[in-house]
Amino acid sequence: MSTQPYVETIISLGSNIEKERYLPEAIRLLRRHRRIDVRKVSRFFESAPVGGPEDAQDFFNAAVLACTNLTPEELRGELRHIENVLGRQRSEDKNAPRTIDLDIAYYDGVQGEFDGWSLPDPEAGTAPHVAIPIADVAPTFVDPVSGKTAYDLMLEVDAAQEAVRPVASIRLATPYEARGPEDFDQTGDVYAPQLESIVRAQLLEIGENPEREGLVRTPLRVAKALDFLTKGYATSLDDVVNNAVFDAEGADEMVLVKDIEFYSMCEHHMLPFFGKAAVAYLPKGKIIGLSKVARVVDLFARRLQVQERLTNQVADAMTEILDPLGVGVVIEGQHLCMMMRGVQKQDSSTVTSAMRGTFKSDPRTRSEFINLASS
Repeated sequence: MSTQPYVETIISLGSNIEKERYLPEAIRLLRRHRRIDVRKVSRFFESAPVGGPEDAQDFFNAAVLACTNLTPEELRGELRHIENVLGRQRSEDKNAPRTIDLDIAYYDGVQGEFDGWSLPDPEAGTAPHVAIPIADVAPTFVDPVSGKTAYDLMLEVDAAQEAVRPVASIRLATPYEARGPEDFDQTGDVYAPQLESIVRAQLLEIGENPEREGLVRTPLRVAKALDFLTKGYATSLDDVVNNAVFDAEGADEMVLVKDIEFYSMCEHHMLPFFGKAAVAYLPKGKIIGLSKVARVVDLFARRLQVQERLTNQVADAMTEILDPLGVGVVIEGQHLCMMMRGVQKQDSSTVTSAMRGTFKSDPRTRSEFINLASS
């Protein structure tokens, strides 16, 4: 995939097969994509199907305002991948029922013909079920063809062509932010229907009643918690660093950040492991903002992990960011898969290290680091 500046895009969504499930799930997957930054989501709108079989269900439609550094072709490929994940079955009938439909309505100000599709989407300013959600999410967005705003185009569409009604009963939950899981118990919303149904099935499998008072919202809470605990998959190293690399200005001694708390989940049992990390480097012309070191640890900890890999990933990331003379990482963790099951050794801990450059080749540098990290 190419790397280019982020541009604004509007994505249109539609579903008429289990639409209460698949439309929110598609938005969740867009939110978790590491190169699609969802800024705003429209309300859901309902409309009758255009064409298709006589017994086809009504559609839910929505629009997403996002920023991406994917090219139009790459973005379309990622949208098709999400459609495949959600079971979209394509046929020659473009009006056939579908679990999800994801199309690029606008991509910055791009106008052009691609391989069987075009930008802007011709329906963006002509079809009510497309134009109305777009105007809802980005009313001031200017159509590059007509020069009119999305709101003006919405006013011009033939309202008699199809009745488009907002769906008041559907409200999307706010996605996770870095500040933490403060909305685990938010009620009256839709977050991740597919994941929630899996959690519900697990509750039934272990002999519980998902309808009892204490468990009614548990599938929602677990879905949100899993997204938060694995948000490292939806974040890139560039996002974390965010240009916070500076000239060293004569700094040539070891930089150490220690006692960095981390929380992760082991990939073997999906049980937590947690502890503290110490990360050090010897600058070679560049230094990094201190808070970014902790964020690098979090980036890789918020994934399904083994501690050995986590330690090496942090060391490799610091090497990639700074190209320093050397990097040292030591992590000490406690693993609930050992403490509460299996051998049940509650006081056990695991220490792993990764050395790069002079930290590996020079015993004095390595010894200084170990002594400072353990003091």
